[in-house]
Amino acid sequence: QVQLVESGGGLVQAGGSLRLSCAASGMIFSINGLGWYRQAPGKQRELVADITSDSRTTYVESVKGRFTISRDNAKNTVYLQMNSLKPEDTAVYYCNTFEVTIRRQYWGQGTQVTVSS
Repeated sequence: QVQLVESGGGLVQAGGSLRLSCAASGMIFSINGLGWYRQAPGKQRELVADITSDSRTTYVESVKGRFTISRDNAKNTVYLQMNSLKPEDTAVYYCNTFEVTIRRQYWGQGTQVTVSS
């Protein structure tokens, strides 16, 4: 059973930083891409950043230059380093993967990020 467990959310002032972690289990971590999504109240869930199995990355325009996604295959963990946070980054952040051997999508439970102005 694939499980994704996020941590690292919290309350931070604008301009501050947070690092989110997503620990994966039940899958062959190194062969799967992963992504971070977020959903703000009243808005659709959006892809923030993703990373392929060979560590190629993409970002939504609004976070380029501020957020960095990375992975540690030895720890089965993907990270999202968030710097220069803005109030509009406030959302629940979710970890996601499409597991390539089972061919199913999985989500974590989400972690709340709140940026105060």
